[in-house]
Amino acid sequence: MITAENPFPNDPDRAAIWEMLVRRDITAFVGQDWAMVSGDFDEHRFLGVHAHNSANPDDWHAAFPTLSVYRDEWLRQAAETAATAYAEPLADGIFRATRLAEIDITGDVAVARKKFDGTIRRADGSDDRLNWQTLYFCRKAGDRWKITGFVGYMKYR
Repeated sequence: MITAENPFPNDPDRAAIWEMLVRRDITAFVGQDWAMVSGDFDEHRFLGVHAHNSANPDDWHAAFPTLSVYRDEWLRQAAETAATAYAEPLADGIFRATRLAEIDITGDVAVARKKFDGTIRRADGSDDRLNWQTLYFCRKAGDRWKITGFVGYMKYR
């Protein structure tokens, strides 16, 4: 059984960011439940950049200029993943492959480095390989952290 323990039990801000970007995101993705995470975004400031598994910023582009564009892609990926037969619980595999241990906070702004590195066994014996990283940009709004954007699908290892 995979344990998804928050690595920041004594740091309320980092703990809240981890819960948002790891536990809530994975749970919502596996359940195809956008409503669970929709409030985690600052819709008016949001911008998502797709790095296309490249370390070269010249290859990146603003694939998600609005939250609605990102939401549609997130839901498409969640449905595609849910339609795949896995040999293990999907959430366990995603938690095992996910690491978020570095969160820089300056005032009310944070940069979180989420890394995916692992495999999830499919029922047919093949593996889904998770190998990319995402930089999330967050801002504290009142007493809650929100995602203002990200650079995602960046090359990792």
